[in-house]
Amino acid sequence: MKAMVKWVEDAQFLGESGSGHRVVMDGPPEAGGHNQGVRPMEMLLLGMGGCASFDVVSILRKSRQQVTHCEAYLDAERADTVPSVFTKIHIHFKVTGKSLKEAQVKRAVSLSAEKYCSASIMLENAGVEISHSYEMLEASA
Repeated sequence: MKAMVKWVEDAQFLGESGSGHRVVMDGPPEAGGHNQGVRPMEMLLLGMGGCASFDVVSILRKSRQQVTHCEAYLDAERADTVPSVFTKIHIHFKVTGKSLKEAQVKRAVSLSAEKYCSASIMLENAGVEISHSYEMLEASA
């Protein structure tokens, strides 16, 4: 996997993934940025949320659950001192579907956390306290 990050101006950078997708990263005005893109640490948090969500939806679909919607809400705490690394991250899944089985949703969240989500496992191995929760919602007819 490869990526490239190019400085644009001030505190703004353009990231390009090896698959050719681009994203703007920018700092807050107090750091010389223009607030025109996500912060790099936000990008890391979004990456973890995307990785975990991909796993949960994939596992649920493979177990023949009729999942129609999935949202992941991440809440992170950072150290007060430099480097201000993540110290805690909680990810809460809202899974919507038709006649979802709670055991299957719980299993999907657990498998993502313990076996498949490379991003969260890497952060956890680096000392970040990671927790998970979920709720299930019935899809409207």
